[in-house]
Amino acid sequence: MSFIELSLICLIALLGPLLAAREAWHLPLVLGELLAGVAVGKSLLGWVDASNQTLTFLADIGFALMMFVAGTHVPLRDKTIRAAIGKGALRAVVTAAVAVVLGIAVAFLFGSAKAPLYAVLMGSSSAALVLPIIDSLAFEGPSILALTAQVALADVAAIVALPLAIDPAHAAVKAVGALAVAVCAVVVWWVLRRAELNGVRRRLHAFSEHRKFALELRIQLSILFALAALAVFFNVSIMLAGFAFGLAVSAVGEPRRLARQLFAVNDGFLGPVFFVWLGASIDLRQLGSHPAMIGLGLALGAGAVLAHAAGRLTGMPLPFAVASAAQLGVPVAAATIGRTLGVLAPGEDAALLLGALVTIGMTTAAASFAARRPPAQHHDQDTAVGTT
Repeated sequence: MSFIELSLICLIALLGPLLAAREAWHLPLVLGELLAGVAVGKSLLGWVDASNQTLTFLADIGFALMMFVAGTHVPLRDKTIRAAIGKGALRAVVTAAVAVVLGIAVAFLFGSAKAPLYAVLMGSSSAALVLPIIDSLAFEGPSILALTAQVALADVAAIVALPLAIDPAHAAVKAVGALAVAVCAVVVWWVLRRAELNGVRRRLHAFSEHRKFALELRIQLSILFALAALAVFFNVSIMLAGFAFGLAVSAVGEPRRLARQLFAVNDGFLGPVFFVWLGASIDLRQLGSHPAMIGLGLALGAGAVLAHAAGRLTGMPLPFAVASAAQLGVPVAAATIGRTLGVLAPGEDAALLLGALVTIGMTTAAASFAARRPPAQHHDQDTAVGTT
């Protein structure tokens, strides 16, 4: 990878702000970055090689940092989050139940024995996509807290369940890895909490700000990358490491100066690199050689939207229920693992990614529709939710 390629990636990533600039459209920032990646990647122009190790590593850093920032945005110190977690868990369970039924139906329709895999895919949510969309459209309120909890729980559950569905031989090792990452995140939370209570964090903050050392940012990134290394060692998604650490920081309280620094690093550089890389890694040309897989991809995408729309039965406004359906990380992982193990039919990996693109399109449309509605029109069974 060269500076020319990196310059190209940063330049085409500007399509994200370009599409999102017109407020009347209410388009999320990540949409343009993903579309730019698809255009210059495997599917069309081939200008960006998503398999390049340097680019992949930068994208992984961006993914870990983005999930850390997403975790810090979960207001764990807010008393209302407890009720939101309960609602989010209930909706995740309802979605999973519907996804199981639809997974069996899709497998039967296409003569496949991969019903467990299809169920995991349709029941999953991508926190890396949904949470940035929520942030970019400035949604807020109790329903958004519940949506955040639901997406986070569904994403973690899908990451844990995917090896069992597609690679059961290594499921136990990955479960141990996920537990190790979670335990380390709890230890980090305890250390940070002690540092906050005894005043160490405040003294460090004052010293760092006075000397312009950015010590808090350096320490946070060191911890984040250490947790990511642990996740990689156990072959667990770095999403879990980033999000768990973000939750730990949120539970203690994130300094405003640190939040601004992370925003600059994540939203200005590494986040766009991740989304362009993600779009570039999708190869939709395979579907031309296997037309039947187009139907499978559309069925998986429609099934995922339908499964998440079932959240309306528990009081979630329909646009927000549909918005929770976005997925990409889990389908990408399933396609990658499936190709490596040789358990997917020809073109089936592209079908999994096509289904993910369908959910992204529906999520974008649902979020844009919700953003256009007056605040008073956003209701669930208990409370109203508005946009700023």
